[in-house]
Amino acid sequence: MHRVIPDIDRNKKAIPEVKSFRTPDTLGLPAKIMDWTINDVAKAITAQQAACKDAVIKKIYKRFPGKENQNKRKELCKKLKTLAFLDNSLLHRLVRKEFQRGHSWVKNQIVYQQVGYKCKRLSRNTYQLELAGLTRGKRNKIVIKSNRKVKGQIRLIYNQILQRFEIHFLVDHGTVEIPSERRSIGVDKGYTEAFYDSEGQAHGKGLGKLTTKKSVRICAKNRNRGRLWALHRKLEKIDPAKSARILENNLTRKTENRRYRQNQSELTAIIGAASKSLFNEESLKVFAEDLTQPIRNKRQSKAVSRKLNSWMKGVMRDSLQKWSNWTGSVVTEVQPSYTSQIDSRTGTLLGKRTGDNFTGFDGVVLQADHNAAQNILARGTDFEITRYMSKTEVQAVLLRRTARYLKGMGLSLLDAVELGWLDLKHSKTRAFKQLLIEM
Repeated sequence: MHRVIPDIDRNKKAIPEVKSFRTPDTLGLPAKIMDWTINDVAKAITAQQAACKDAVIKKIYKRFPGKENQNKRKELCKKLKTLAFLDNSLLHRLVRKEFQRGHSWVKNQIVYQQVGYKCKRLSRNTYQLELAGLTRGKRNKIVIKSNRKVKGQIRLIYNQILQRFEIHFLVDHGTVEIPSERRSIGVDKGYTEAFYDSEGQAHGKGLGKLTTKKSVRICAKNRNRGRLWALHRKLEKIDPAKSARILENNLTRKTENRRYRQNQSELTAIIGAASKSLFNEESLKVFAEDLTQPIRNKRQSKAVSRKLNSWMKGVMRDSLQKWSNWTGSVVTEVQPSYTSQIDSRTGTLLGKRTGDNFTGFDGVVLQADHNAAQNILARGTDFEITRYMSKTEVQAVLLRRTARYLKGMGLSLLDAVELGWLDLKHSKTRAFKQLLIEM
């Protein structure tokens, strides 16, 4: 049986509710350690609820698009903030589908509050922690390396892969003075470089080469492993001893896992340095693409798909958010559809992108990523195109703008298609045909 507790008083009610059916004695834990763990789990559930709400809101906007459904969307989003969503069959179904329920079998970590441990400095980067154990009155001593003293709530984790203990804790980086007015910039998240801003600066160069190198290496490695697996299965009956040697010496994951972690660390370091370069210790208002949705309905080769699967979109998003918190900035995500296919000078679909260049209808060539970043900046203050609009709705808005721009030149959408200014794919849409009837 699951009972839903509102976010506001979750942390207060979680401890007595759990203890009503499970006491510390049954787990062999001191009461305080159990309280801290329950409190931490409640916070994780709250975070999961927030992620669920975000996903449900996207579905609401997709199900009820347009201005005519604005009040309906507002009413549903309001119900989603309280337990009133339980009485609405649609919201109830969407929440059940999106909310990740279940059990956790994590047994390698424990949470301590400040009163549960003592931190003593031994040398410049070495500290000794005295942690409360399972025996009352006795503390366990461990030596850790850190460039700052451990304070506040900590999480003691036993890393089973590296066979070592780790301490995770929050670091206070001080307070940030937030100016009354922040400078606004648009950011295009890319594969070749991590970010390209609306001022024409590239950040995180070399990301694409490193990502491609990792993807190609893993692909070649797995092909060879596939051949070895086939040989191992073939020799199981003919030569069991050789088959066992291949399995033990050539088909383990220890070396590959270490190399994969190194690759991921290198990529994360590039993205982190790119975020630091982007903010440059300045409080900004950043508009970035919302790339949380998977890429669907695109015909592409296996090699391209493999490279895009290695694209660390989530790490980019987290890195931007982390550095925005440190600098007192604000990151606002916008609808990403057609941001790379619009001419930033006119705000229309007249032009074509080929690689790193965007060629306008008048023959002027722009840097494609810089052009996209400027479009993202403009979309941040665009009241017609909202974050949760569908791709079709965005296309309809842009076609209307393109038609108005062409009308001022004495041309129509069909003329633009014949001249090669407008991509032929737009002429097959319902919005295009409707505009031809209206004009």
